[in-house]
Amino acid sequence: MEVSGRIKMIDETKAFGANGFRKREMVVTTDEQYPQHIMIEFTQDKCDLLNNYRPGEPVKVSINLRGREWVNPQGETKYFNSIQGWRIEKLQPEAPAAGAPAPQYQQQTPPQQQYDQFQPATNFKEEEHDDLPF
Repeated sequence: MEVSGRIKMIDETKAFGANGFRKREMVVTTDEQYPQHIMIEFTQDKCDLLNNYRPGEPVKVSINLRGREWVNPQGETKYFNSIQGWRIEKLQPEAPAAGAPAPQYQQQTPPQQQYDQFQPATNFKEEEHDDLPF
């Protein structure tokens, strides 16, 4: 799966436990009608992938969804989800190809003028039936 958007935040790498488990989090804001702020975590050697990125840059992040089950000391079962990144790419703003002509836009005719172009029917007979259902 992939998430595309602009980097909102990149956190520092954090180490946990005696074995030195490493984790680094980032937030990507999607470019949609209702933008989402997606927190993505990178672990172990993947933390270093974020070293060359800065907030504001457009990126595409390859992710895996992870879920786990945990039973607390009271015997209640809880479920947790995480989004883990494993690849990140810079996205370039789309530009016209070299030598390609600029797109031409046709001016829209205002709606009323569209209807004024047609003359009213003069040979209409109410008693003639058609096959339209309305």
